Amino acid sequence: MEAAKRAMCVDDPINPLITTTLQASGILVISHFFHIILKPMGQPGPVAQILAGIVLGPSLLSHFSVIKEFFLQSSSADYYDVFSSIYNILFMFLIGLETDIPYLRRNLRRASIIAYGGMLICSIFGLAASFFIIRILKFSANTVALANVIMIILATTASPVVIRLAAELKFSTSDTGRLAICSSLINEITCVLWLCLIVIFMSWSMFGRAILFSLLSLGLIIVNKYIAAWCDQRNRNQKYVTNTEMLSILFLVIALSFLTEEYGFNSTIPCFLLGLFFPREGKTTRTLLIRLAYSVHNFILPIYFGYIGFQFNITYLNSYRNVIAVVLMLILSMGGKIIGTLAACHYLNIPEIDGIILSFLLNMKGHAELLVVGVLRKSIVSSWWDQNIHNLVVMVVVLNTVISGPAVAYMLRKNSKYYSQKQTSLEFREPESELRMLACVYGSRHISEKVGLIFAMSGTSETPTTAYLAHLVELPKKRRKKKLMYHQLKDGDQFSDEEEYGGNEVVEINDTVDTLTMETKLMIHQSKVVSSFPRMYEDVCDAIEDLRVSIVLLTFHKHQRLDSELESGKEGIRLTNQKLLRHAPCSVGIFVDRGQTGFHLPTPESLQNVATLFFGGADDREALACSKRMATHPHINFTLIRFQEESQSEHKEFLDNTSHSNTEILMEMSSRDMEAEIDRAFLEDFYKRYVASGQAGYEDRYVNNRAQTLEALTSIAERFSLLIVGRGGRWHSPITSDLSDWEECPELGTVGDLLASSEFNINCSVLVVQQHQLSEADLTDD
Repeated sequence: MEAAKRAMCVDDPINPLITTTLQASGILVISHFFHIILKPMGQPGPVAQILAGIVLGPSLLSHFSVIKEFFLQSSSADYYDVFSSIYNILFMFLIGLETDIPYLRRNLRRASIIAYGGMLICSIFGLAASFFIIRILKFSANTVALANVIMIILATTASPVVIRLAAELKFSTSDTGRLAICSSLINEITCVLWLCLIVIFMSWSMFGRAILFSLLSLGLIIVNKYIAAWCDQRNRNQKYVTNTEMLSILFLVIALSFLTEEYGFNSTIPCFLLGLFFPREGKTTRTLLIRLAYSVHNFILPIYFGYIGFQFNITYLNSYRNVIAVVLMLILSMGGKIIGTLAACHYLNIPEIDGIILSFLLNMKGHAELLVVGVLRKSIVSSWWDQNIHNLVVMVVVLNTVISGPAVAYMLRKNSKYYSQKQTSLEFREPESELRMLACVYGSRHISEKVGLIFAMSGTSETPTTAYLAHLVELPKKRRKKKLMYHQLKDGDQFSDEEEYGGNEVVEINDTVDTLTMETKLMIHQSKVVSSFPRMYEDVCDAIEDLRVSIVLLTFHKHQRLDSELESGKEGIRLTNQKLLRHAPCSVGIFVDRGQTGFHLPTPESLQNVATLFFGGADDREALACSKRMATHPHINFTLIRFQEESQSEHKEFLDNTSHSNTEILMEMSSRDMEAEIDRAFLEDFYKRYVASGQAGYEDRYVNNRAQTLEALTSIAERFSLLIVGRGGRWHSPITSDLSDWEECPELGTVGDLLASSEFNINCSVLVVQQHQLSEADLTDD
């Protein structure tokens, strides 16, 4: 009874559970205060959270006896250990869920070389320094294990700190940021294995346990696949799985991790692997990502980093021997990372500025201390682990992070132009390079065809693609009567989704995406943008910059009725499209969906006939560049159709034969002739790559007037399920200049407006593409 009362904090006002809770609350409050001050200076959250722990810890507030007696109780150590273990389990499991597996697979060699380059030099430095540190600090017990600990502390990288810092600095979607995250994961997993090997080789009885826990982790990975599939099937008509099912999965993960920790091993690797191999599609994964991401990023990681700072004790530096040891380890850690990482980057031909950023990122600490303490203190070699070693490790970890974090933020801010989104149009990109695209939908009406378009643009399974899907939800101007979220509606005593706020649409959108993911293994990252129509384009532009996409696919404001006619939808959708055409920092595609009669998901049973109409100009070249991957898609029959003036065919043939040999003619060309020459070179390259190899078809259409153009477009539309055309807003081809009588939606351009017109009765879908053009400011900066 007494134990129960104490556990419930009834009799003891300073129960360890109370002190632990108040300590966590104090860290959150103080870290938020520091974050408000440091964020305008570009400093990341982990730095503010570690500083909050330092302020609350024995270096400042807990230095006073009253606060020290309250926070630093010997009986609270078990609470700290349990909470730290749970925090470690949850965020490593989340890191595994969020890991970009396709990118990691493509760049495993580069990431490994960078990770092991810094580790190798730091390990050499650590081995050399360990003899001096052991001697100056007068350590005598188990010097071999201590030397390994010093090497690991210098060599390790805290992947949670790197991931969080990169996300807050909006650096995680850049190639350098993703490379740093992958390298930090490889580094940390290697160091954890190193720690486990130390324990195993010092006690061979641990070897059998290591095999046992490896088999248990493998078994749980397999079990999770069946549990996730069962939960998805059971909640077929729901947006998410129930909290009970989610907690059951987390209970299995935590139980295995606690069992691993109890027998002297660290649970970092099992937790990470459980998340890494968890099924990527379905409601279960989506629920875990949403629920865990919020709690981990807003509560768990701030408390975790704050607890590391809380252990920082400035009084440890009251001896010159300790100061020398700490300074030496700091210098060797930073120097080793810089030398090793720069050498690896030089070998990989990575620019020097990227190498410097990577070296400081990979010098981030914060997780290593708890790994070392957790493994060694609970193993049979813990007899030599004393408070002196503990303080040395904490000092190095905290000071490394506090120094490296602001350094990275300063370098990124100084080189913001270099690391900003590269304004490169698809025309100038190699088809084999990664394509990052963002598709926007307003509801479930067009989701199937939009997802099919994403799949078609992904090309073959070998071409790297990163696809994002944003569900745009209108936030009405009228204030709601009840204090509910935008997606909630009070229905008696129950909350349900309100259709006009996109709630009921989500289930169908999620199911369509999950079906595609299971069939094609193409991951589509989903998000929701809730905004009023006047400001929605700003949120989409922000998402484009943050995600660094090359093209955004928008939904046309008209939709197809059951009688195959196009009916206008909300005017706000059209206004958003028009604003994005003017302001989007990437190429823009507007998809006119005729899903009943037009484009569908390409499958072996449903081959899709797709054509690109080429009239000339930058937008048409961008449309053709957007089509290159479709030409390689195994379930698409692609054809390039080039429109030319019949009266100028002889002149064009003469120009093609003389343009390369006569420089005077080139110098005298008008701007339109120069554009025609660029078109010719681009078409020639496409023909050699795709038409000559049999991957695509090619047709020439010669027309002289409007009637011939309309006749040609009508016959073409009957053969294909999707037509791709450039917007053509920069200069008008003589072939299309007479078609402006149909101008109804000028945002689609002359040809696109005609193909989307109700008067021009066709059954195929249309994709209108506008190439992003650099502004004068961008050209000046370059």
